[in-house]
Amino acid sequence: MIYTFLAINMIFNLLGSISLHRFPDVYTRLHGATKCTTFGTIFAVLAVVVHALYQLRITNDPKYLQMALHSVVALIALLLTNPTGAHAIAKAAHLSGVKPVKAVIDAYERKLEEGAQ
Repeated sequence: MIYTFLAINMIFNLLGSISLHRFPDVYTRLHGATKCTTFGTIFAVLAVVVHALYQLRITNDPKYLQMALHSVVALIALLLTNPTGAHAIAKAAHLSGVKPVKAVIDAYERKLEEGAQ
């Protein structure tokens, strides 16, 4: 089970890396990288937690419970900060004048124009 979680993690992180090279603009690159690495990291943490709980059951050493709890706390921090950081980068890119490639409607630009009036 641990190896399955790690394989899923590697696949999603690889897809996130590919999205950085293949997508046309900062917005789609951010989307691909953020979604894939967040989802991949969930499975990496699941692998660590399963391993830690297995070792805890075998050895009764509390350091494994501590490892599992620290991993979960790190995952929660990542789940909160990764989308927030991507949003801040996308907003800064838009305010800097970087336009989305092939965008038909730019709702954020409309919102800014309406707010200026």
